[in-house]
Amino acid sequence: MKQQQTKGNRKYQERKEKEKKKQAAIAVAGILTAIAVIVTAAVCVQAVKSAKGKEKTTQKQAEESSSAETTVSNEEKETQDREKLIAQADRLCAMYDYDKAIATIQSYEKYSEFTEMTEAIKKYEKEKSKAVKYDNMTEITHIFFHTLIADTKKAFDGDEDQDGYNEVMTTIDEFNKIMESMYKKGYVMVSIHDISKKTVDKDGNVKMEKGEIYLPPDKKPFVLSQDDVSYYEYMEGDGFATRIVIGENGKPTCEMLQDDGTTVTGDFDMVPLIESFVEKHPDFSYRGAKGILALTGYNGVLGYRTDTEYKKNKTYKSDVEQAKKVAQCLKDNGWEFASHTWGHMHSAQVSMKRFKEDTDKWEKRVETILGETDVMIFPFGEDIGDWRGYDKEEYVDMDKLKYLQKAGFYYFCNVDSNQYWIQFGDTYFRMGRRNLDGQRMYYDMIDDEVDKLSDLFDVNKVFDKRRPTPVPK
Repeated sequence: MKQQQTKGNRKYQERKEKEKKKQAAIAVAGILTAIAVIVTAAVCVQAVKSAKGKEKTTQKQAEESSSAETTVSNEEKETQDREKLIAQADRLCAMYDYDKAIATIQSYEKYSEFTEMTEAIKKYEKEKSKAVKYDNMTEITHIFFHTLIADTKKAFDGDEDQDGYNEVMTTIDEFNKIMESMYKKGYVMVSIHDISKKTVDKDGNVKMEKGEIYLPPDKKPFVLSQDDVSYYEYMEGDGFATRIVIGENGKPTCEMLQDDGTTVTGDFDMVPLIESFVEKHPDFSYRGAKGILALTGYNGVLGYRTDTEYKKNKTYKSDVEQAKKVAQCLKDNGWEFASHTWGHMHSAQVSMKRFKEDTDKWEKRVETILGETDVMIFPFGEDIGDWRGYDKEEYVDMDKLKYLQKAGFYYFCNVDSNQYWIQFGDTYFRMGRRNLDGQRMYYDMIDDEVDKLSDLFDVNKVFDKRRPTPVPK
């Protein structure tokens, strides 16, 4: 019995020992697991810290890189801005506007810190020192053209208008050769307002004074103008531009109607041809001056049917608005306007009543589109006074003169084939214009005793052989 109890106790003790060992093993495993969790957590925390550190480093590097790129970008932009200013100033200098060229460079705040800018100023000052005041202000020639013939086949097709075109108009080929010749001879376009300045005192009295023109000694000024820049309806289909438009580059150019009803844009008349020529030869223009465009109004202006007689047209309002935009574009690019009277009238022959009506129409129907102008270019060259001057009252129609001046006109141009014809009056300025057309060139070419053009060009090299000859007298 006792042996059985001892045996039973021994088994009980063995089971108890095993249970203790099992519990101890479980405890050790728990401790190891806890240690593993703690170690893992520490590693994770360190990894997060490391990642955050790397992120900050990367972000800082990115910021530093971005800052460097911004600095480079700003420097490049500033360099480009300086280069652009210098290019603008160089062009102004080429156009003899030295003071404006210098002011353009000085408009850059830190121009004195950049050698290229200070050297540019020195160059402009040197060029300015070479320019001299043009003293022969009564010896400035004024040339003029009508609408240029773009397609000789259509203009000279044998119809009833052919003779008129052949007589008073010039082909584009002739015009280009004339400009090239004059450029080589040292001619430079100036404004008529450069020759004579209009001043107004506090009481509203107008006084005309001689202007001042400064050019290099080998240069000589001239004035350019064009008559009838209205693109009349009767000329449609005869090989001429149809109107002036604003090109894609913002410059004035011409539109021409094709036989199929489509239009093309290009250098089809004097305005875009001069724009292209001056772009290539800025020294052909004095301080940005271009030419004077003389317009009538009865068919509208600049190729747009803007006269009130066209109010029934569906395009009337848009024509008026577009004509205003084109007119402003022309003025912005150095062109000036002149009245050619509203109805292309014979100024000296018409009655005073008709003269007033026409002048009033110009002011109400044309000047409201083009803006104010003080230049009168008489149609047919028919002046209201003779060569002795407007101050000789017995030789001028004073009523007409006073009416024109009341309307704001103080510059008056007629036609004279002499090299130059200028009058400076106290309250007016007069200038003769030379017609460089088919008739003038033809008779200079066939008569050795006649020489009205050789100071400008060689007529034998310019005259377009596609013209029908002889040219009508």
